[in-house]
Amino acid sequence: MQRAKSRKLFNKTKKMIPGGVNSPVRSFSAVSGTPFIVKKSIGSRIIDIDNNSYVDFIGSWGAMILGHSDKRILKKLNTVSKNGLTYGAPNTTETEIAEFIISNIPSIEKIRMVNSGTEATMSAARLARGYTGKDIIIKFNGCYHGHGDAFLVKAGSGAATFGKPSSSGVTKGSSKDTISLPYNDYLALEKIFKKNKNKIACVIVEPIAGNMNFVRSTKKFLQTARKLCTQHKSLLIFDEVMTGFRVNFRGAQAIYGIRPDLTTFGKVIGGGLPVGAFGGKAKIMNELAPEGPIYQAGTLSGNPLAMHCGLETLKIISNKIFFKRLSNKTREFVNRMTDIASKHKFPFTADSEGGMFGLYFTSKIPKNITDIEKSNLHTFNDFFNYMLDNGVFFAPSAYEAGFISDSHTQKDFEKVYKLFDKFIKLTT
Repeated sequence: MQRAKSRKLFNKTKKMIPGGVNSPVRSFSAVSGTPFIVKKSIGSRIIDIDNNSYVDFIGSWGAMILGHSDKRILKKLNTVSKNGLTYGAPNTTETEIAEFIISNIPSIEKIRMVNSGTEATMSAARLARGYTGKDIIIKFNGCYHGHGDAFLVKAGSGAATFGKPSSSGVTKGSSKDTISLPYNDYLALEKIFKKNKNKIACVIVEPIAGNMNFVRSTKKFLQTARKLCTQHKSLLIFDEVMTGFRVNFRGAQAIYGIRPDLTTFGKVIGGGLPVGAFGGKAKIMNELAPEGPIYQAGTLSGNPLAMHCGLETLKIISNKIFFKRLSNKTREFVNRMTDIASKHKFPFTADSEGGMFGLYFTSKIPKNITDIEKSNLHTFNDFFNYMLDNGVFFAPSAYEAGFISDSHTQKDFEKVYKLFDKFIKLTT
C-alpha cells in the first residue's frame, strides 16, 4: 500500500505535536513504522488520506463495540447536538445512564461521570485514600491505569511500549506510596498486606488485563485480593475501563463472580465520545464532594453528547443476543488463527473473552507481563507490518489487546486467515 500522503502529513505534524501524535502508541514507534492518517471510518473499516482501507481490530482501543459510524449512534448525536453541546449544568441523560449502569452492575450503587479512564482511576484512588485514611496503593506489573503519576510504576500499555517501567517527571513523592506486584501472584499480595498492616488504601487491578496484551486474572488471585481487602479494611478497585461492557455485558466482575468496592469505566460507555466513570458502594461514593470532603470535579463531566451516545450504545448491546453473537465471532476468530498456526507448527496462541482478544507469538497463553516479554516481539513486529501493508490494522504493539465489533464480517476474517497463512509461510 502507498501511504505517501500520510507520511508527508505525519512529518509535518511532528513539528507541531510531540512525536506527531496525541497518544504515544499511535506513533508506531514500537513496530518501527510510520502511522497512517485517518480520513474516515465506517463499520469494521478505517480509511486513510491515501484512500487505503483497513480492517480495524482496534476500534478506538475498544470503544467502538458496534463498529465505526453506526447509523443509530450518529442519528442520536445529530438529534441531541441541536439542543446544545455542553451545559456545565445537570442534564437528564446523565441521570438515565447512571440509572442504567446501576441497574445492570450489582456492585454499583452510585456512580460519577468523568471525561476519561485516567480521570476515573485517579479519582477512585483519591476516594479510596480519603475513605480509608490510608496511603498505599497496590497495583500490578503490566497493568495500565492511565497516566496519573501514582500509576506510572511498572505500567503497561503505552508505558510498556515506551520501553520504560515508569515515566520521567514522576517524582519520588508521587510514586512512593505505590507498590507494584507481579500480576496473578496471590502469595506476593498476601506478603505485602502482612508487611504493611493498616497502611494499604486500595488494591487496583484489571480483572482481565488489556495493556500487556490480553491476560486473564486467575480466580484465586482475585479471590485473594477480595479477601485481603475485606480483612484489612482496604478497598478493592476493578479497573474495567477496557473490559466494562466489553467482555461481558456486566463486565469482567460478572465472569469471576467477585464484587469490587469501586469500579472504573470508560470506552464503551461513551459510544465513541470521550468519557469515564467510577462507581461503587453508596457509603464510599457519598464521601465525594459536595456531600463529603473528597474533591473531584470536571467541566465536561456528564456532557450530554457523550451521555446520549453512551446510553444508546448500552441499550443496543443489552440485547441478550448481542454478546452471544459477539463472543462467538471473537472465539471463532482466535480459534481459526490458532488452527492456522498449528497446521504450520508455528509458535503462536490466542485467547478471547466477549469482544476482546489477544494474539501471542509464543506457544503458551501468558499469565503476566514477563510471559509477554518472553514472546517473539520481533515476529510480532513483522506480523503487524505485513498485515498493515495488506489492509489489516492490529494494535501497533505486542503489549495491547485487540477488539472485534458487531460490524466485523466473515469476509473480514477470511482476509486475515489467508494473510496469516501466507505470513507464516514467508516467515518459516
